[in-house]
Amino acid sequence: MKILLNALAFQLGWFACVLGGAHQLPWLGTLTAALIISWHLGQAQRPAREFTLLAAVGALGAVWDSLLVAAGWLSYPSGTLIPSTAPHWIVAMWVLFATTIKHGLRWIKRSWIVASAAGLIGGPLAFFSGSQLGAVEFSNTVLALATIGVGWAVLLPTLALVADTIID
Repeated sequence: MKILLNALAFQLGWFACVLGGAHQLPWLGTLTAALIISWHLGQAQRPAREFTLLAAVGALGAVWDSLLVAAGWLSYPSGTLIPSTAPHWIVAMWVLFATTIKHGLRWIKRSWIVASAAGLIGGPLAFFSGSQLGAVEFSNTVLALATIGVGWAVLLPTLALVADTIID
């Protein structure tokens, strides 16, 4: 039941972030993510360690997405506080994603190859879905999605390792 709640909460937050970003309501997604993250931390067995994991993933995600923006591969219609960086709702989504690593996505820790393949496929699919909803635009769709896929193929197993290092 916890895994199902974790997955549903993430999906709710994902849609709030993406649709908020797409419709010039970026704070709606960030606020929704903050509420879900707060609930998640309230349920955590070790809230301080879980918070550290969420902060680490948020920082890593902010840097990764900001690199993609600064390189001109993608742009966001709203929520950017500092030019050439990721918007706040994307950073909130990264923190929200971190809530799934030890729960709904714990299966990625079984195999680095599986985690890498999941990142290679899942990362671009999530971004493509976001683009179809109007939350992100690509300068060159194929190259941007390929770059995102390669990045996520490295990031997802890395995030699992970070989670194991911080939590376990």
